[in-house]
Amino acid sequence: MASVKKDDRLTSSQSFMCVGFAGFFSKTFTSPLEVVKIKSQVGTFHCKRGFLESFLLIYQNEGLRGFWKGNLASCLRLIPYTAVHLTTYKKLVHLHMDELGFISQWRAILAGGLAGAVASLTTYPLEVAETRLIAQNCRRPVYMGVVHTISKIYRNEGLLALYRGFSLTLLGAIPFSIGCYAVHMNLDKLWQEPSFRFTPLQNFINGCLAAGVAQTLSYPFETVKRKMQAQSARLPHLGGVDVHFTGTMDCFIQVVKNKGVLSLWNGLTANTIKVVPYFGLLFTCFEMCKQVSLYRNGYIVSPLSYKLTPGVDQSLGPSELEEAKRYLKNRDFGSSLGKC
Repeated sequence: MASVKKDDRLTSSQSFMCVGFAGFFSKTFTSPLEVVKIKSQVGTFHCKRGFLESFLLIYQNEGLRGFWKGNLASCLRLIPYTAVHLTTYKKLVHLHMDELGFISQWRAILAGGLAGAVASLTTYPLEVAETRLIAQNCRRPVYMGVVHTISKIYRNEGLLALYRGFSLTLLGAIPFSIGCYAVHMNLDKLWQEPSFRFTPLQNFINGCLAAGVAQTLSYPFETVKRKMQAQSARLPHLGGVDVHFTGTMDCFIQVVKNKGVLSLWNGLTANTIKVVPYFGLLFTCFEMCKQVSLYRNGYIVSPLSYKLTPGVDQSLGPSELEEAKRYLKNRDFGSSLGKC
């Protein structure tokens, strides 16, 4: 899946801040597409007439505010998810490295999948809250916010309700990882050159392509997961879900039986369209934030330019660079005292 590349010239807090800023902005900008996608997966009445009609129905019934329902839960989830994912991924990569410090593409993707599962488990209640907030009508709300949603689900339905459908996250990780692996293994054939020669534009296209293929393969698992998250006997119309079921397997059976196999990919159009602007904004915002951080750290001459600061070793980390600057300053100060 497309991701921002780690730059050793940034501190851990700067990297985290850049990823967080980029994630918040890209999620907020593409929230209308996410709302349409999730409503289509749940099966609410808004999405019975197709992709474009869904936007009109949501606007008519809920106004502009309806396109940003659940966005706060999604953005809040990003912070702990990123922290847990990065920490777990680093540990798994170190475990699978050989004596020379290398790791195969397949093992790296597998480590990413496992790290994603751990991060999802940690933040899953926020994902359930996001689904419930999106599925409801914001003009006649049952839930009044992220905290209220989680607390009300816990009080009325119990702790397990906050993890309903989580097993599908694990199952969906299998086709997702296979999709990523298949794309990455064929990139050199696509571009007719080795991966180390790829330009930033090629890497961006590669990331979007990998995300598109992987998400399409794992999409049926996400559709059933969203239905399980939304359904509740305590909500009007059982949460707006278009089929009624008693468990994971029964949900698959009822969807195929009543709506057809292709309905497992409801909302895929919105999801596919979202890939390019989401990752485009993710990369652009990350680069903007990174430029400011690199300027503050002394690696470049301006936050608006990629021009490197003369005489600065770009291979040094921020702490090493600061130490080198202090050493040179003290040396120059000592030399001036010696001359006196």
